Amino acid sequence: MNRNRLVMIGLVALILGAFVSFYVYKNLLARAASSPPPGVSVVMAANDIQVGAKIGGSDLKVVQLPSGDLPPHYFSEEVKVIGQGAILPIARGEFILPYKLAGEHAGFGLPALIPPGMRAVSVRVNDVVAVAGFVLPGTRVDVLLTGNATGASEQQTTTVLENVAVIANGQKLDRNSGGEPQNAAVITLLVSPDDAQRLTLASTQGHIQLALRNPLDTKQENVLAVNSNSLYKGILTPAPKVQARVRRPVSSAPAAPSVYSVEVIRGEKKDVTNF
Repeated sequence: MNRNRLVMIGLVALILGAFVSFYVYKNLLARAASSPPPGVSVVMAANDIQVGAKIGGSDLKVVQLPSGDLPPHYFSEEVKVIGQGAILPIARGEFILPYKLAGEHAGFGLPALIPPGMRAVSVRVNDVVAVAGFVLPGTRVDVLLTGNATGASEQQTTTVLENVAVIANGQKLDRNSGGEPQNAAVITLLVSPDDAQRLTLASTQGHIQLALRNPLDTKQENVLAVNSNSLYKGILTPAPKVQARVRRPVSSAPAAPSVYSVEVIRGEKKDVTNF
């Protein structure tokens, strides 16, 4: 009798425990279905996006993140980003933010990288002119011209432009991640309209040379033009010859007469003797 009673109590406890577990499980599922997803939708880069590239749907992904950890002006919809051009490199997993994109209707590629009021001008270079390939997008250079000035008998070198930004190396709009040199036949510089005219004229007047600058060095130097004589010590530029005029002294005394006369007066008689 006692054995049967213990079996019944065990069965009742087992059924009651199963019922309570099922009830708790159903409540958890209902709460999970009714609660909104954590965080908000944020558009991020699914791949590395290069400078000047047109952003497509495969370059983006939408993730859910807590609102307190988000930067200002983030995008929550992919449609607002697709088709725009990148003006800064965007790494995989980074936020897509407005300052990394070209302006509205600016397109993509090189035109999207040109700020209002500026111009992109290309110059032909070689390994020497392009500083062994280290003139890369994002670096800054001075433009030097070597040629004959009007009326000059010898060549001279002068600095045409200072602290000019390089916007492209050939058809590449960004430098490689390792910083290795990039050889190209053309370098594109970002200049003002006035400097665009000077650069174009300089490229037709003589030999163009680029001088690489430290990006932190923005000081404008008033460098004078140099010629070949200034390269050698102890050699002075000869002064122009001036032929002196010889002026004869002019005497103010009257000219001496060729004949002298002496008058001798004796009473009423006067005698004149010539010498």
